[in-house]
Amino acid sequence: MTPASYLWTNAGTAGNAIAARLAENVNTSVLILEAGRNNVGFDSDLITISFLGPQASPHTSFDWNYTTVPQEALNNQLIAYPRDYVLGGSSSTNHMVYTRGSSDDYDRFAELAGDDGWNWDNLFPYAIKVWHLPPCARGHDETGQYIPSIHGTDGPLSTSIYGYAADIDDRVIATTSELSEEFPWNPDYNSGNMLGVSWMHSTISGPLRSSSATAYFEPALNNYSNLDLVYNSQVTRVIQNGEIDDLPVFTTVEFAKNPTAPRYNVSATREVILSAGAIGTPQILMLSGIGRSLDLAAVDIQPIVDLPEVGQNLVDHPLLPIQWNVNSSETLDPIFRGGEALDAALEQYHPNGTGRLAANGVSNHMAFNRLPENFSVLAEFEDPTSGPASPHYEHAYANGFFTTSQIQPTSGSYLSIINVVATPTSRGAITLASNDPFQHPTIDPKMFTTDFDVSIMIESAKVAQRFAAAPAWDGYITGPYIDSVNTTTEDGIKEYMGQWATTIKHPFCTARLSKEDGEGVADGQLLLKKAKGVRIVDASVFPIIPAGHPQAMIYIVAERVADVIKATWDM
Repeated sequence: MTPASYLWTNAGTAGNAIAARLAENVNTSVLILEAGRNNVGFDSDLITISFLGPQASPHTSFDWNYTTVPQEALNNQLIAYPRDYVLGGSSSTNHMVYTRGSSDDYDRFAELAGDDGWNWDNLFPYAIKVWHLPPCARGHDETGQYIPSIHGTDGPLSTSIYGYAADIDDRVIATTSELSEEFPWNPDYNSGNMLGVSWMHSTISGPLRSSSATAYFEPALNNYSNLDLVYNSQVTRVIQNGEIDDLPVFTTVEFAKNPTAPRYNVSATREVILSAGAIGTPQILMLSGIGRSLDLAAVDIQPIVDLPEVGQNLVDHPLLPIQWNVNSSETLDPIFRGGEALDAALEQYHPNGTGRLAANGVSNHMAFNRLPENFSVLAEFEDPTSGPASPHYEHAYANGFFTTSQIQPTSGSYLSIINVVATPTSRGAITLASNDPFQHPTIDPKMFTTDFDVSIMIESAKVAQRFAAAPAWDGYITGPYIDSVNTTTEDGIKEYMGQWATTIKHPFCTARLSKEDGEGVADGQLLLKKAKGVRIVDASVFPIIPAGHPQAMIYIVAERVADVIKATWDM
């Protein structure tokens, strides 16, 4: 194949954003190799209709359908580990929650990278550049539901406040008044200070999901002839094709459509950019002879670059929903169950994109909380957060029975509070099961292997119980759902966690950057260490897991990386 200026592995959240920005220069050529399917065609309603987003993975054609090794803290269950397998990456299959994260997290990123360009103040213009707020599908007045001055108006990515009012909205807001000390109101969690209860922002444009595929890639493909895509083609490795200053150069990529198909090579004249995510990127590196030398040799791969941290430091946000029975006929439960209610909602949606399916199917409000400074867990363990604006845990309030692990009840009406450990300290790993690129790697997130993570989730569940006990819920909540009955005691919560906790699908840090020699996988400019020609731009390269949902921070980092690349090559 003809060489390109820049070669991408996977058209994901970061990859599409950078590719589109670089393609603005007509003197460059950009080629993206995407392992998964196109984002249009068969079954695409799952990734276009906003409400159906949670159904896009796992166990669909949009997902790699990975499974972990047994998780000891989860009763030795093998849990599904969803990762995208589609143009747009996780931005095409996630729950569309848009949280920039805390200013502290950006400042810590900058400190660990040794580059002030990554701090909150310097990245804030990129946060503005990403974003615009279109009219929501419901057309309601959004005055007071966010702070306009901290958001952009003409960026490619659409985000919006709720598309359909929920039965619980007024009760959530009332709780912030009744219990304001523990649950303060935050007018906009995207300000850099996340703490408190806010209206949730979702990557929705009118009635449709807004992803990196629809916001960045498709407009660029239509406008620029120098951008090309090959999909359903998996990168199997990057290949050394030279040496500069005694360092191996990797600017050739091998790919194939399936295990029995021919392998093809294509080269970049400038850079190969790995954007295959926290699972795919370390797998590609290790298949290429880049990683812990002894581990590579054990699966008959010739080591080329000894980088022991490749695939290590896997960290993810654990999720645990708790449900209550409620006295209401206005929850989303009939639609969650499918059948006639879902058919009726689809019939309303398809002519003009209105109704409940035009909204996020998870929540209209979410909260980010810190433990009190005198909390015993913080005295016993070092606080892992980046600073006082960063949360320890997250809540989202769902108008129905939300779960990713339990069986949906066939009757009843429910309230769910989704608990998430925002700053987990457990660390796992991605390792190769063999040298076959088409065999899934071994995934072990080691969830809840630290006492800190267990303690945070227990406290989060206790706080959720207090939220649901506020006067605003009198007469509405009639009692706990049968699975959640024992979540009022620490032992009961821990037992419940072992049965029902899982991943929120936010893996990070498996090719983390570091400014220090002898540590990490990439440097502060996200360039692969001990080599030339490769830059890593996805969740794997982050030095910390953001204390929030990752897509916003990934978009913002990608926008800056595009400018870094332009400066590097004097574009």
